[in-house]
Amino acid sequence: MSAPTNTINGYLIKKDGNDQWWIADASDENVAGPFTSEQSAIEVASVFQDQPAAPARKGKSKS
Repeated sequence: MSAPTNTINGYLIKKDGNDQWWIADASDENVAGPFTSEQSAIEVASVFQDQPAAPARKGKSKS
């Protein structure tokens, strides 16, 4: 992924080796895509709101 990245709404817009565009979070994990154009990815990223992972459930303690 040698193409320069744009940052929109806190997300990175990246191009992969197959000429597809992805939206990635700050840890460089793809969160949406692929898109056929950079403009499409930018439009989605401008309104994208990723949901945080759910907290781990605590099991009942065995006493």
